[in-house]
Formats: sequence, structure tokens, C-alpha cells
Amino acid sequence: MTDHEIRTLAAEVMAGIAPEADLASVGNEEDLREALDLDSMDFLNFVIALGERTGRKIPEADTRRLFTLRGLIDYLGG
Repeated sequence: MTDHEIRTLAAEVMAGIAPEADLASVGNEEDLREALDLDSMDFLNFVIALGERTGRKIPEADTRRLFTLRGLIDYLGG
């Protein structure tokens, strides 16, 4: 997946989890949880939905790698 595809997917998934969250306003290195005011359940649902949409199993141990857009792009693009 390209950076653009991952960003688009993340924005679509986030819209289903927290419709008021504006992923476009988040910098690459910002913590998504803090920047978008996500609680732990919202973030977990985000990760689960990303795994479902990409067909990849994302182990719980890898969740912390997805805290930033850069981490998300590196993880899903790699």
C-alpha cells in the first residue's frame, strides 16, 4: 500500500469510529490518541478495523507501533 492509500484507509476507518476526528489535521509524529482525543476502546476498535480492512492480523503487541501516522504508514506499508 502507498502512503496515500494508507492515509485514506485510516481516515475512512477513523470516520466510522470517531466521526468528529479530523485525521487530516494530525501530524505524522503526533500521537493519534492524544491528537484525536481517542480513548483506549476507540483506538483498539480503530486497530481492529484496520486489520479487518487490510486482511492483516495486527497482534496486540504491535498496537503501540500504530500510535502515529508515521508508524501506521511504516507498519502497513512494509
